[in-house]
Amino acid sequence: MPLTRLRRRRVEGRKGRCGARHSHLLPVVSMDGSRNAYAERFVRTIKESCLERMIFFGEDSLRNATHNFVAHYHTERNHQGLGNRLIVPIQSIAENTGIVRRRQRLDGMLNYYDRNAA
Repeated sequence: MPLTRLRRRRVEGRKGRCGARHSHLLPVVSMDGSRNAYAERFVRTIKESCLERMIFFGEDSLRNATHNFVAHYHTERNHQGLGNRLIVPIQSIAENTGIVRRRQRLDGMLNYYDRNAA
């Protein structure tokens, strides 16, 4: 972004308790959504996959849903950018044998399927 488009913010303060007053301008980068694409994509994902499908009756229910989604996102959800692997796999099972089981979060809204070790 060119420096001419940056907004400036005046910062004033004192150096020490009895020191001289100083004032200077600091550049402030605009807060548009393209600044951190990864964070913006995560916010979109949590909204579409979880928050827009639920009704919350307080801050506790919102925090619980967010906590469960983040746990699902990091440990149970495949990510295309990582070659359809998990970010933090819980366990690695080398065999393709065993019974497929389903784990649910948020009363079945988020599902994860894996195999039990044979």
